Amino acid sequence: MKKLLLPFLFISIASFGQSNLRTNIDQSSDDVESKVVEWRRDFHMHPELGNQEFRTAKVIAEHLRSLGMEVTEGVAVTGVVGVLKGGKPGPMVGLRADMDALPVTERNDLPFKSVNTANYNGQETGVMHACGHDSHMAILMGVAEVLAGMKDQLEGSVKFIFQPAEEGVYDVDIAGAELMVKEGVMEDVDAIFGLHIWAQIEAGKIGYRSGPFLAAVDNLEITINGTQAHGAAPWSSVDPIVTSAQIITGLQTILSRNVNITENPAVVTIGAIHGGIRHNIIPEKVEMIGTIRTFGDEQQALVHKRITEIATNIAESAGATADVNIGKLYPSTVNPPELTSKMTPSMQAAAGEGNVIAMPPVTGAEDFSFFQREKPGFFIFLGGMKKGADPLTTPSHHTPDFHIEESGFKLGVRALSYFVVDYMGMQ
Repeated sequence: MKKLLLPFLFISIASFGQSNLRTNIDQSSDDVESKVVEWRRDFHMHPELGNQEFRTAKVIAEHLRSLGMEVTEGVAVTGVVGVLKGGKPGPMVGLRADMDALPVTERNDLPFKSVNTANYNGQETGVMHACGHDSHMAILMGVAEVLAGMKDQLEGSVKFIFQPAEEGVYDVDIAGAELMVKEGVMEDVDAIFGLHIWAQIEAGKIGYRSGPFLAAVDNLEITINGTQAHGAAPWSSVDPIVTSAQIITGLQTILSRNVNITENPAVVTIGAIHGGIRHNIIPEKVEMIGTIRTFGDEQQALVHKRITEIATNIAESAGATADVNIGKLYPSTVNPPELTSKMTPSMQAAAGEGNVIAMPPVTGAEDFSFFQREKPGFFIFLGGMKKGADPLTTPSHHTPDFHIEESGFKLGVRALSYFVVDYMGMQ
């Protein structure tokens, strides 16, 4: 009988400790909410493109230092990393927020509307936080303040990772998360957590998926080389335009005949095709560019293989040649089932069980996946849509009218804070 009581007593004490920390988090999240909104609006007014987040990084670094953290700047060009040492031994838990804005000109009529401009890929453009990274940074700054206020009770340490260039940068081959990993940010981290505000989920709700969640993204370039001729004598040509049309049609059979879409979807999209200069000249060359989205390494390898086979063989059958170049960008964001199962009660406690939604795969991509390749990582969507709004008509990410409902930020602070203390309590 005594042997049964001791484990029960231990579990009860541990649960009480965890419950006490959650109560503190709830109160502190309420207290910091107005600051989070203020930070987000400030970031929104002053957006900066990838690897140019100089003002943004300064604001973040000053805040983390004010909380007594060890802060490192200039990580992966403009990133900021702060370490909060807990009062008790335990794991190092990573929390990540991305920092960069997009080359988008804002149309929203807001008192904190962005009017910034920049040169991107040789063009003058507006700059806007059109994907919600302003909210990610503000939420993580709020989490830093909440957890710093209870650091003596933490059974481990927390690494706050503010990452530049999640959207990539057009003039270099490596973007933020991958470069941070190469610079050793994940070496002492035991597990990492992150979130993305989502304009098609109501504020106050959390979306997640166990296993493959967001797609791997790859760039596709295909060049068809034929023989130029007068448009009035097509028999004298090897027509790369007709060949390109056949290749585009053939690529669609990858999804309809090669990929097992009952397991995971895939996407092969040709986004642009360039060839020719005059109405009566069959050109020598056609260039196509597109994007590939897959879930998992095996599916990615299959799709890449079939693209190459279809393009080169169709071109050969027409007497042309096809040069296929596939550039890998981000791997698939995959939530480990075991870690997902462990953190599901934390999500439900933070948001309420009815407000946690298991989602289908999302064909967008996230470079949080590079962190997950190093250590176990869990990634969620945080609702940012006005309650009662229609997700089909709500402006989506990467658009000039993108807008976020700020009432959901407090849940983001609470959820990430719960992940930290709950994960520490499990070790």
